[in-house]
Amino acid sequence: MKILVCITHVPDTTSRIAFTDGNTKFDSSGVQYIIGPYDDYAIARAVELKESNGASVTVLNVGGAETEPTIRKALAIGADDAVRVNAAPTDALFVAKQIANVAKNGGYDMILMGRESIDYNGGQVHAMVGELLGIPSLSPVMKLEVDGNAAKMSREVEGGKEFVEVAMPFVAGCQEPIAEWRIPNMRGIMTARTKPLNVVEPVATDEAVAYVKYEQPAPKAGVKMAHSVEELVDLLKNDAKVL
Repeated sequence: MKILVCITHVPDTTSRIAFTDGNTKFDSSGVQYIIGPYDDYAIARAVELKESNGASVTVLNVGGAETEPTIRKALAIGADDAVRVNAAPTDALFVAKQIANVAKNGGYDMILMGRESIDYNGGQVHAMVGELLGIPSLSPVMKLEVDGNAAKMSREVEGGKEFVEVAMPFVAGCQEPIAEWRIPNMRGIMTARTKPLNVVEPVATDEAVAYVKYEQPAPKAGVKMAHSVEELVDLLKNDAKVL
C-alpha cells in the first residue's frame, strides 16, 4: 500500500503577523513555520498504517527551498521519502493541480492531507485533487481504517457523524481524533537527514486568484464596566447596540 501525505508549511499561531509593500505582501521576517496542525494528524495516521499494514509513506509539499526543514520534520516522524514541488503555493487550485500531477503517476492507494491549512483556512484542496484525479474525496475524516482494498471512515456532518466505506484510491482531509500527534525522536531526526527528497518543477497553471490587499482585524476596543443594571442596559442599548 502506498500513501501520499500532503503537508503545508504555515506560520506558527504564536508568530506576529505583519504585511509589507502597502499591505500587499506577507512579511515572513521572524516568523516561525510549522507543519499544518491538521496535516500532523494525516502524517500520524499514515505512519500508523505503515506500521500495521506495511505501507510506504511519501510526503509532498508545494513550496520553495525554505520549506525543506518542515519536510524533514515529516520524514523524522516516519515518512519514507518526500517530494517538493518547487513553487510558491499561490492558491488552492494551483496547489491541487501540482498534487494531482505528482499523484497521477505515483500509484498511490490513498492521498491524505489536513482538512484545511491554518493560514488560509480554505478547505478546498482535497476536493479539487479528487476531482482532478477522478477519485472520491472525503473531509473532514475523523477515523480511517483499512479493510483489504477498501477504507472505512467516519466524518462529521451536520447533526452527527457519517460512516463511509470507499474503494481505493481516494483523497481524505483529516482532523482529530484520527490519530495522536507524533513528536520526532532523536533516531527519526538523524535518519531523516538521509531520506530521499525529490524536487520537481511545477506544471504550468493559469492564475486563478490574485491577492490585492491584506488587512489585519481591527484592534479590540477598551472594556467598559457597568456598575448597575441600569448602566448595563444603557451600554448594551447605546454603545453595543444589541438591544
